[in-house]
Amino acid sequence: MSLQGEGVWAGWPCFFIRLSGCNLRCTYCDTQYAYNKVDNRDIEGLINEWRRTGVGLVQVTGGEPLLQPGTHTLIEALLSEGARVLLETNGSLDLRNVPREVIKIVDRKTPGSAMEEFFLEENLGWLNQGDQLKFVITDREDYEWAREEVIRLCLFYYTEVLFSPAWGRLAPFQLAEWIVADRLSVRFQIQLHKILWGEKRGI
Repeated sequence: MSLQGEGVWAGWPCFFIRLSGCNLRCTYCDTQYAYNKVDNRDIEGLINEWRRTGVGLVQVTGGEPLLQPGTHTLIEALLSEGARVLLETNGSLDLRNVPREVIKIVDRKTPGSAMEEFFLEENLGWLNQGDQLKFVITDREDYEWAREEVIRLCLFYYTEVLFSPAWGRLAPFQLAEWIVADRLSVRFQIQLHKILWGEKRGI
């Protein structure tokens, strides 16, 4: 358990379930340890561990959690127990079967990630107003590309749009200044957990 470090729910105590395996290889990935298989855990055990924390917020993340065949079962079990569930996904896999009650945090990969071509644009149709679309920005070129995507797709009308500086690659103040200068209707966000604890695994 830790504090949620990103997005609209940043700062809230959160129980994290990190699933292994990822189908993308972003240039700025900070969870490469999740590429490979790790401990096998059963869903009942995870639910019991979450219950003991007494925390209502759960984030299912990865890697890419939708690669795991049991992810939908896990999510349904958490929802049935009354958890508020966040799902962080890279946007390359179909979201149609993710329950509406789940808060989806979808990464829209930028050119700086070298993975932008894998995004499924039809996934935008499965996002609700409470969901979040996140752009991790590596440089000015990324920013301009992301800005045009937001405007082209009118994203801010139906979901939360987040712009985040890639840790160690773009100074946060620089991204903030660009957003303010353009009066862009997006939410600036920064990785709170890295400010608090640095590049520490398992937080």
